[in-house]
Amino acid sequence: MTTSVEPEPTEQAADRPQLSLGTTAARQLATTTKSVPQMQGISSRWLLRVLPWVQVSAGTYRVNRRLTYTVGNGIVEFITTGSEIRVIPAELGELPLLRGFEDNAVLEALAAACVQREYAPGDALAEQGRPADQVFLIAHGKLTKTGPGKYGDETDLGSLGAGDFFGERVPLEPDGTWGFTVRATTRCTVLTLPLQAFQEVADRSEALRTHIEGFASRPAPPANKRGEADITVTSGHSGEPVIPGTFVDYEPGPREYELSVAQTVLR
Repeated sequence: MTTSVEPEPTEQAADRPQLSLGTTAARQLATTTKSVPQMQGISSRWLLRVLPWVQVSAGTYRVNRRLTYTVGNGIVEFITTGSEIRVIPAELGELPLLRGFEDNAVLEALAAACVQREYAPGDALAEQGRPADQVFLIAHGKLTKTGPGKYGDETDLGSLGAGDFFGERVPLEPDGTWGFTVRATTRCTVLTLPLQAFQEVADRSEALRTHIEGFASRPAPPANKRGEADITVTSGHSGEPVIPGTFVDYEPGPREYELSVAQTVLR
């Protein structure tokens, strides 16, 4: 049994501010393997050292990105009256299939054919392999899109939110099936346009039928999965091959960042 021989602190000593390291703390620092002293108020120095900092001068930095052509891939807007939600007829032109179609009477008929539906978290709006028979317009909520991965497993294909849509090619493929699964992450309000209702409106409108036929026969320009123009490259050729020509265009209004003296606090 050991007994400490350190003197007990007096009330006067306890009242005085500490001007040096205490004996208990000094003993811990001297007899243990320790790390660099850390404080919750600032970031650890080792973390600041391992981060990939790049020294740059102050100024305006422009993100020079390639131009992406996304025809008819905008945001659909709605009108809310109490608990009733309706799609603005002109906003149906944001769907690629109806891009450039300006017959307001036909668009109003399509908007009137949309059916409002409510989904709880976890509900499936579309399941892979099931018949694709309606177009979905998301008015409120968040959804998750999943599909088959590279090795047969399920992979995340992104998320959908208010103003997004899917199934826009259903009228072109009446016998098609869903190639992915969409489930509600939160409570969702969705407007659905059944394929049968779309076909009924198309049967009454020659202009809509002509527009759909023109869209189906129009070849899509070669592009990568990001929507950027595909760059043609040749390799391993012999003789005198024809050199492909590809023009790479860039965004006319890229994002810019004004960088000056900055302080970053990592938590």
